[in-house]
This record gives sequence, C-alpha cells and structure tokens, in this order.
Amino acid sequence: MTLAQIASERLENSKRAVGLIILCFLVFLPCKGMAQGNDDILIGLTAEFGHTTSTSAQAIEMGILTAIDEINARGGVLGGRKIGLIIHDNRSVPARAVSGLRMLADNENVVAVFGGKFSPVMLEMKNEAEKLDIPLLDPWAAADNIISVPANGSYVFRLSLKDSWALDSMVEYASQQGWSQLGLLVPNNAWGRSSKAAAARAVDGQATISIVSESWYNWGDASLFNLYGAMIASGVDAVLMVANEGEGAQFVQAAASHPEDVRVPLISHWGISGGDFAALTGESLHQVDLSVVQTFTFANRSDDRAVDVLNRAGQLFELTGPADIPSQVGFAHAYDLTHILALSIETSGSTSRSAIRTALEHVENYSGLVRYFDRPFSASLHEALRSSDVFMGRFLENGMIVAIDP
Repeated sequence: MTLAQIASERLENSKRAVGLIILCFLVFLPCKGMAQGNDDILIGLTAEFGHTTSTSAQAIEMGILTAIDEINARGGVLGGRKIGLIIHDNRSVPARAVSGLRMLADNENVVAVFGGKFSPVMLEMKNEAEKLDIPLLDPWAAADNIISVPANGSYVFRLSLKDSWALDSMVEYASQQGWSQLGLLVPNNAWGRSSKAAAARAVDGQATISIVSESWYNWGDASLFNLYGAMIASGVDAVLMVANEGEGAQFVQAAASHPEDVRVPLISHWGISGGDFAALTGESLHQVDLSVVQTFTFANRSDDRAVDVLNRAGQLFELTGPADIPSQVGFAHAYDLTHILALSIETSGSTSRSAIRTALEHVENYSGLVRYFDRPFSASLHEALRSSDVFMGRFLENGMIVAIDP
C-alpha cells in the first residue's frame, strides 16, 4: 500500500471514529448537532478538510465544538443566545480560503472566522480579514508575520506557535544534545522562508553551532531521498526539519532506509503532527531519532480541566481515549480560542465585529486548557502564547506525543 493510500484510509477511519461529518464544500450549512436559529451567533471555520493526509482541520473543528458545547450548556452568551459553527473546506488552497472567508463574512451572524494549519493560506486570509473588518483567529499557522499590529489595529489574533519560537527551541535542543553541525530542510514557500530566517537568527552569534547544509523542497515532491543523502554527505550531525506530515514522513523513511551508522537525528517543526504521522511513517518512525516541537499534549494530563474536556469530547465524538483526538495542539488551541472569543462577546455586549475585536484585547483571567491566561491579547500584542509554552516531544506508538524531559 502506498503512503498516500495509507494516509487516505487512516484519515477516513479517523473521521468516522470521531463522528465528524464535513458538511460544507461549496455551500455553508450549520455543523453537525448545531441547529441554526435566527438568533444564533455563528463562528466560521475555513480549513484544509479536503487535504489528503491532514487531520489538523478535524482537530480544530473538534476543539471549537467541544468549547461551544460547554458554552451553550451554561446558557450561551448575551443572555441566552446559542453559538453555532459553519465550516468551509479550503483544501489548503489560498484562493479558496479567501473566497470562503468572504462568503462567511457575508453572513451577518458570523462574528469571527477560524483558519487552519497552513501559513501561506493564513497569510492570504490575513490580508482579506483586515479589509473585511472581521476577526480572524489563528489556532495553528506559525509564520511570524501572520501577526502584526499596526497603529490602527489589527483583526488577526493567534493562540499558537510562531516559527521563531519553534526554531529557537529546535536549535537550543540540538545544542543541549551536543549537535553542532546542523542541516536545514525547508519547503519552498512562505513558511519555509519564515523558518529559514528564524533558523538563521537562532544560530547567529553562536560559536558552537551552525547551519552547514540547506535543502529546499516543494510540497508534493515524490521523494526526498536524495535530499537526505546530500545532508549526510555534507557532514551534518542533526537536521532541522520544517515539514508537514506528508513530506516529513518521506524524509523519516529516507533516513530509516540508510544504514544505522550514518543516520542522524531529526529535530522537527510541528507540521508533522498535523496528520497521522505514526501511520504515515510506519516502522521507520521507531528507527530514527526524531523529536518534534509542541505546545500541548494530553499525555500525562490528569488535572480537572483536562479530564473534563476529554470526557465531554469523548461523549460528543465517541472517543475511546485521548489518543483518538488527532493533532492535539490544534484541538487545544481552538478550544481555548473559542472560549476567549465567547468572553469577548460577553465583554463587548454585542455581536459587532469591531466591538468584539476590541474586546478580544481586554479579556482577562481565563483559565484555559493550554494554560492560565491573565490577559491573552492586548492592543499591542495579538499573540496569546509565549516562547516559554514551547517544548520538545516524541511520538509514542499510538501516535500521541509526550514531552521530552528537560
């Protein structure tokens, strides 16, 4: 069975397991279990549901729906108004995402729109959201310049990683392990350029660590075997890998196909956790020293908030355990962003998008799933997370990611 066939089969099984039905392709409909009334307050989501190997959109949807279920069970917002969700499949195509954002914004009941995993897509949506004056919430895409707050303000807010934090953590981890001659693998797009710049900053001025080899690839490339071979030939002792699940799996398989004595560790950006990476890589995953940047995992979480969220998600989506939640950073970030959005609606006292934008900058004291936020956003800072939220993790056999002990 080919890599694409494995990914397709596992993705379909995952969708059935969590009870998710993608309802919107060319039209917008209320999401499963959300009967839309005239007084409903709606959240939009345009993400990569139709992408062959990605599970990130499904994770984001699950996180939003879990938070919505909690909010509505407590009586909704603004004196009893329920929140609903409508979704759009942008298939990871920027033009489709922009078109979807425009259609969602045309619905006067939609107060904000969530995006998905891909930075090039989110960057195009960012420009459109500023023109449309609609809050755009980023639970995943990591390119640094997605978030910028000009003097006249911005409608874009992120609760997620950013590339500079990711590469700082990856380089720091390499240094801690004593790996000094690094290779850099990046995609030939905005995410790759953002990551390359971040990697250069991370090693700048350091006497004991440097990037000695650099390779670029295109999304959809059939093989990355030669790129791994070139890295080895250049004398690297570890590779900084910036990749999503498809190309990342190819690179891991390329590494595993080389003799054990010439394999080098792979330190990965978190894009690979946006799909069923354990299924895509198979046995190769356990033959390579692979670490991955993360900001959240349900592994070893036994606190009341995590247990309550898992129980609710389990009931909503018929889960058997936390390992059934795919791409857990997307779930957790979207869950917390939805609650912060609901608090901003209450703070603003209205469904005015401009009022909600302003209120998002003034939400305080939110105890979230990722962590406690004393003030997620401000007028000058639309990043809810900090570099201290980033950690390195490893994949378990069931696909869960566990933090590497510092």
